[in-house]
Amino acid sequence: MQHPMLNIAVKAARRAGSIISRASLDIDTVKVSKKQHNDFVTEVDKAAEQAIIQVLLEAYPEHAILAEESGEAHGNSDSEYQWIIDPLDGTTNFIHGLPYYCTSIALSHKGIVSQAVIYDPTRNELFTASRGRGAFLDGKRIRVSRRDRLADGLIGTGFPFRDLQGVENYLKMFGTMTEHCAGIRRPGAAALDLANVAAGRMDGFFEQGLNPWDMAAGSLLITEAGGLVGNYTGESDFLFEGEILAGNPKIYAQMVKLLEGYSLTKRPATSSRAGATLSLNTESNPPA
Repeated sequence: MQHPMLNIAVKAARRAGSIISRASLDIDTVKVSKKQHNDFVTEVDKAAEQAIIQVLLEAYPEHAILAEESGEAHGNSDSEYQWIIDPLDGTTNFIHGLPYYCTSIALSHKGIVSQAVIYDPTRNELFTASRGRGAFLDGKRIRVSRRDRLADGLIGTGFPFRDLQGVENYLKMFGTMTEHCAGIRRPGAAALDLANVAAGRMDGFFEQGLNPWDMAAGSLLITEAGGLVGNYTGESDFLFEGEILAGNPKIYAQMVKLLEGYSLTKRPATSSRAGATLSLNTESNPPA
């Protein structure tokens, strides 16, 4: 039996997915605007986000909201519950008609992510997780992959696209990882990439320049599926640092050794950023 708050998140994600799917039938009519370099937003992002917020606040009017397009404009900012929403992760894919995008919704309680939903409307796949209860795809339990050698691993990533100053450093990382794994994929939607790591479809993932709503739900899916998540140095303080490394435990450890020198964070794992109210305990909770 699913947690009641997870049920509401599923309802919200499916409602957003319906909006996205209808719009995908006639992409050419979708209005697109630019937030910054290579960072697009559509009327579909905004409509999907509003639909999600409406469902969540109808059920839990005293909860806080952190959403990609509207920030913290909705809900009660003082609540110990905060929903973290990305209505359409993979907007650039969406506006080009490439069917790789998703809706991502997470709930944090007292700063710890406790519920997660990622919905892929192109495949009608629903990923869900509740802290301590395991991770699921369409109701069936999922686990991270069992590969133990990075040389055999398929690794997901994302390229810098907002701040191109990081491209040169990223190309070095890309080269290093390419030399040590079986293949690298860059599908273009970090939340869905993380969900696919949780499902064992990819063995690991790394990316910089992300926001909390890109990572929160997928991170919980991975830990509940038996994997590990952190920054490039293997520390747990990553949601507000913008860099993430994830994978099954053995692949994760090998990736940390290769990427720790590229980390943009050098602080001890016990430190925290002032003003950050959201965190994720990355200790794995393998289902019994």
